[in-house]
Amino acid sequence: MVEIKTDAALDAMREAGRVVARALAAVREAADVGVSLRDLDEAARAVLADAGAGSPFLGYRPSFAPVAFPAVICTSVNDAVSHGIPTGYRLRDGDLVSIDCGAELDGWTGDAAISFTVGTPRPGDLDLIDATQEALDAGIAAARVGGRIGDISHAIDTVARKAGCGMPADFGGHGIGRHMHEDPHVPNRGRPGRGFPLRRGLVLAIEPMLMAGGQNTYRTDSDGWTLRTTDGSRAAHIEHTVAITDQGPRVLTLP
Repeated sequence: MVEIKTDAALDAMREAGRVVARALAAVREAADVGVSLRDLDEAARAVLADAGAGSPFLGYRPSFAPVAFPAVICTSVNDAVSHGIPTGYRLRDGDLVSIDCGAELDGWTGDAAISFTVGTPRPGDLDLIDATQEALDAGIAAARVGGRIGDISHAIDTVARKAGCGMPADFGGHGIGRHMHEDPHVPNRGRPGRGFPLRRGLVLAIEPMLMAGGQNTYRTDSDGWTLRTTDGSRAAHIEHTVAITDQGPRVLTLP
């Protein structure tokens, strides 16, 4: 079931989105050579606690997962595409890091992700991040009243193909509101003019995940969560929560 949000609900979701933005900023600031992934999770937890917000990630267990997710952020490093569990791994010079974070505040949810490099970037990593950001920007630009989900999907896919990047076929964005994952699904590939209609008050988490090697296949780690590229190439993941409004797309997870 797709829930259309009122203006008041969008304002409430914007507050949850601000918390997500602050948590991601805190993680980005804390990330440095020698810092562990668990340290990054603690930085995000402190922001959520200070805001009186909960985490939609902590304890989340979808049908595919063997265990509940144990953290408030996903930390995906280098060839990890998404859903990485924060561990004791300490960041190294040249690591490419993707952080996904959510917040629940006053019954509403925000969800966003960033990708960045630590220390000296490896060749191609900044181009990969830029392409992922461009894909997200294109998807957001297509999120307009009167369009279709396929318009967003096609816009993302066009950028990814131009960059020569692959994307995990089974994963994409989603509706969001009272819960982190709601209908409709937002594929990162699709045909324009197809799919669910974009109506005023619809809120979507739009999240391209680009894999530098150009393949669309992935594998899942033994932890049951972490997705990795099958060819060992690097991956980037960037996401925003976006509302469809009469004035155009409204990004709810900006600072």
